[in-house]
Amino acid sequence: MKNVKILGTGCRNCQTTRHLVEEVAQAKGVAIELEKVEKIEDIMRYRIMATPGVVIDGVVVHSGGIPERNKVESWFDLKN
Repeated sequence: MKNVKILGTGCRNCQTTRHLVEEVAQAKGVAIELEKVEKIEDIMRYRIMATPGVVIDGVVVHSGGIPERNKVESWFDLKN
């Protein structure tokens, strides 16, 4: 199971990113534990400059804007 955090204050891009991550993980059959991080002070701990941000298993894999679907798919490839 992968631990996934969506960093953002709840804007439309953050919501879209969350839905995209959920959809891709489900389509690839990857179990995820999804957490939404909305407090600015918590987001700042990850040292990103723009939201939404995505953290998988403690590693920032994306920040700023909605990620492309193929990028999200690469996060859930079985070889990772």
